[in-house]
Amino acid sequence: MINETKRPILWTIAGSDCSGGAGIQADIKTGHALGMEVCTLITANTVQNSQCLLSINPTPVSVLQRQLEVLLEDKPPIAIKIGLLANNAQLDWLTQTLQTLRQQLPELIVVCDPVMKASVGQSLMAESLASLMYEELIQLVDVITPNHCEAAGLANDFSETAKPSEWASAILEKGCPALLISGGHGDSEHTVTDKLFWKEQSFFLSSPKAQTGYGHGSGCTLSTALACFMAQGYLPRDAFIQAQAFMNKAFALCPQEPDYYGALIQPSWPVEKQFYPQVILNPALNAIAEQGFPTLGIEQLGLYPVVNSVEWLAKLMPLGLKIIQLRLKNQTETELRDSIQQAVALAKHHPQCRLFINDYWQLAIEYGAYGVHLGQEDLQSLSAEELKYLQQSGLRLGISTHGAYEFMLAQQVNPSYLAIGAIFPTRTKDMSGQIQGVDNLHQILKLRNDATLPIVAIGGITHDNAAEVIATGVNSIAVVTAITEAKNYQASVDTFKTMLQV
Repeated sequence: MINETKRPILWTIAGSDCSGGAGIQADIKTGHALGMEVCTLITANTVQNSQCLLSINPTPVSVLQRQLEVLLEDKPPIAIKIGLLANNAQLDWLTQTLQTLRQQLPELIVVCDPVMKASVGQSLMAESLASLMYEELIQLVDVITPNHCEAAGLANDFSETAKPSEWASAILEKGCPALLISGGHGDSEHTVTDKLFWKEQSFFLSSPKAQTGYGHGSGCTLSTALACFMAQGYLPRDAFIQAQAFMNKAFALCPQEPDYYGALIQPSWPVEKQFYPQVILNPALNAIAEQGFPTLGIEQLGLYPVVNSVEWLAKLMPLGLKIIQLRLKNQTETELRDSIQQAVALAKHHPQCRLFINDYWQLAIEYGAYGVHLGQEDLQSLSAEELKYLQQSGLRLGISTHGAYEFMLAQQVNPSYLAIGAIFPTRTKDMSGQIQGVDNLHQILKLRNDATLPIVAIGGITHDNAAEVIATGVNSIAVVTAITEAKNYQASVDTFKTMLQV
């Protein structure tokens, strides 16, 4: 969420649209709406209106360089959004500039919107030359955000049968870390699909097609919003869903006048669930989504210890807990079988305590455990047959989520509960780049489809910070070292239970 005390700085390197809809103007409005301080390096002054583009008047590279130098002294960026580049000289200058800035600012985030055609129709560069022109630049950015036509140009593939995934493969092979192909071209009459390709994964979002003519600057707005969210700590997949929610909210605010071409209205930070797009599930997950998994029969789960041995289960189960998890690591097949079998046998003496086995779902089924907890990677690696078998076993299913994208995806599977983490840094796992914080936890909770679905907060929770986590409205807090490394584990459990009022 927005930090009101010190706003992160975004540089936008783009053209000025005198009609006010796109380019620098859209970038400034978007950046301010999302809590950024915006600095501008204007690559060109355009002469255009809602009907036509008459001319592009490039800024000399010497002026851009001087602007960069003075801004770097006073307002170094956390993120840069790149839009229109008016000529080859600017492209060469920017390529060299980014190489230098990457060395000076190693955490710098760069998002590039490869502007090849004005939204009123006139080409700004030959799409067939895009692949060659952007060859070096795309290796220096974090995400590039073409529409369908621009993606075809970057991939140098204009065949009628080409698919976005094929364009993505060609572009990513050139050294681009991530690619967002925006929807709106070739989709159905009522929906659009945006596609993010990142770290050998693909993320698809479906949104209602905008029923308004106020779309001038939508491409600029989307790429700038993505840069803003990434600058404020979101991973690309979460920045992707947040940016699309921002766009959906923007279109909802615009007048329903399809015959008038006007500037997109940039909204406030998207916190309303109705603006978030639907995550498109892979076929295997989609096959089990409608039926879902059994409920836990209780919403307020209270304290949820996660332990690594049967010995710890024996200590904790008699303490009036409603739920507990056995997370086993680095054990042989024989050791795993013995531990899970013993754990299930022990749980039968404490029926009020729901035993979840982490990861090993086949053994959980074999020995009759109450439930299994899976991470996102584990869940999505299962085949349709495996998922169906898991569902038909009657096991309860808990799923880990890390951010809004995974939360929206996992809800559609209708699990027994969802975990959100890591709320704070933790020593039990490397959660680099996935620390949610209390503010983001509070925001994610607003995206629940079902108010009765139990939500568990996990990661770095201690007696000192548990109160602010509980105040968000979660149904449970999961803890590890706050219990297993406590001087008195029973006293630690009692303290947490008192805080949770259970």
